[in-house]
Amino acid sequence: MQLGPIGALLPVSFTDTPPVAAQRAAARRLEAAGYGALWANEIPGKDALVQAALLLDATEHVVLGTCVANVWVRAAPTAHAAAALLAQTFPGRFVLGLGAGHPEQAAALGRDYGSPVRTVREYRTAMTATLAPDAAYPCLLAANGPRMLALAAEIADGALPAMVEPAFTREARRVLGPDRLLVVLTRTDPDEVRAHHAAGADHVIVSVPPGGDLEAGVEALCAVRP
Repeated sequence: MQLGPIGALLPVSFTDTPPVAAQRAAARRLEAAGYGALWANEIPGKDALVQAALLLDATEHVVLGTCVANVWVRAAPTAHAAAALLAQTFPGRFVLGLGAGHPEQAAALGRDYGSPVRTVREYRTAMTATLAPDAAYPCLLAANGPRMLALAAEIADGALPAMVEPAFTREARRVLGPDRLLVVLTRTDPDEVRAHHAAGADHVIVSVPPGGDLEAGVEALCAVRP
């Protein structure tokens, strides 16, 4: 899998979902701009795994990752089956980023948020115990704190912290060790991107402020040289 040094988070709108054709065109444009990977978030009303399938089909070589798939949205065996199917269909081009999100997301589905570390551990256990199709795909845990970082080092292929300082990235690399994948989501500031790489990130995802227009967001991302 070739993530490359820089990826792009597809622009996020909280008011509507852009037409599929527009999303696919945006993915092709970002791929042509030189990004090694594209990342899709998961908000109410949008399935990140379905979106990843549509965008993988629309592109040729770019990696698609979820940033992040929410554990409250689907059962663990379903998540594994979907991720395995994507990995089989698009070998070496899919990364499952997984996280517990926010208490409001759990409450919206009538669930008790509880301990996110325990929830994610149990979710991963249920994923790996399933008899769903077996296909290798990297699984990263959204980890913005020390306990989730430690869990990522233990049960996942790496970690995906978001909007953290380079000092956190440096600590994440220490906790994960040299062999786990460290992906960091940050802004489009070139100095921040360089700082996270210097601190030990393998791959840095750049993002524009959420809530804007898809086309304008893609323009801004294409203006950043990967």
